[in-house]
Amino acid sequence: MDAFFKLIAAGPLFFVSAWLLMIFAGITHADLGIVPFGYLTAMVVTIGLWLVVAPAIGAASRAWRGRRHAAAGRRRRARVPRW
Repeated sequence: MDAFFKLIAAGPLFFVSAWLLMIFAGITHADLGIVPFGYLTAMVVTIGLWLVVAPAIGAASRAWRGRRHAAAGRRRRARVPRW
């Protein structure tokens, strides 16, 4: 059930990140040498970024979670002398 709520929370984040991309592209267009673009183009670019970045984040979190659980298991298996 937790994944469902995370998915719902990602919706508004998508629209906000597309809006921020549009704003920052408009601010820095002269420095970057690009033409300022609108909200729809920002949404397409955001979808592309999310499709590229999301699998990398998922893989990194799985690796981190596995490493963390392995470290916790090593700590649990440590022998404590009994008196």
